Amino acid sequence: MPLAISPVVRTRLHTRRITFEGFKRDDGLFDIEGHLTDVKDQDFELLTGIRTAGEAVHDMWVRITIGGDYVIRAIDVKTDQMPYPGACDQITPAYSALVGLSLMHGFRKSLYAAMGGVRGCSHITELLAQAPTAAVQTFAGLRRENPGDGKPFQLDRCHALETSTENVRRYYPEWYRGAA
Repeated sequence: MPLAISPVVRTRLHTRRITFEGFKRDDGLFDIEGHLTDVKDQDFELLTGIRTAGEAVHDMWVRITIGGDYVIRAIDVKTDQMPYPGACDQITPAYSALVGLSLMHGFRKSLYAAMGGVRGCSHITELLAQAPTAAVQTFAGLRRENPGDGKPFQLDRCHALETSTENVRRYYPEWYRGAA
């Protein structure tokens, strides 16, 4: 259900879209592809020229290739539209420094340490920060929990699945730890 209609008349100025798609590859690896766009609803004057209404100010892509262990095996970054052509896109090769990092163990901290601020593109870095949850959702349904395999991944990762909640008592009774 969407948000309630605003009681105040509004004029949209900007749209940011972020999408992720997850793919299983024939070689047993997985690709997580992210795409970020920023689009203005009116002509937008940049120092580098006018972007007409509907034309992207930012149009950026990332593809990370991972194994079932969530470790980055390869990364590809592409910038199609940017405010400063010939400058913004020059940093994309630096993202290869992320190869070897795990999406599940300190990734965001390592990402911002390696690519934060002037070491990277703020938009691409922000996009990549969402890759871990996109990867988890890609693997959801591929991995079936088996008794004895240890605590299910999703437990204690959000308030609804805290091991002291009614949801855990109902759906994961063997992991229920009682009311907090």
